[in-house]
Amino acid sequence: MARQEKDALTQKQIEQLGKRMRQIRLAKGHTNYEGFAYENNIPRPQYGRYERGEDLKFSSLLKVLKGFDMSLKEFFSEGFE
Repeated sequence: MARQEKDALTQKQIEQLGKRMRQIRLAKGHTNYEGFAYENNIPRPQYGRYERGEDLKFSSLLKVLKGFDMSLKEFFSEGFE
């Protein structure tokens, strides 16, 4: 796989991650991402970038999943190939 193809695939997966985060946040009743971020001590602009498909650290993902009260297995069970 060419590097450019790999980078495009990586970006697509990061965008899927953001979409999944938004989907779960809404399903959990948090209509506003800023409120969710505030309640879970995550910087609001940072969380907004995650949902828009910007890269994040694994430790940040774990913090978000703690806010969702969800395991990694549950999180990745939908929306990923």
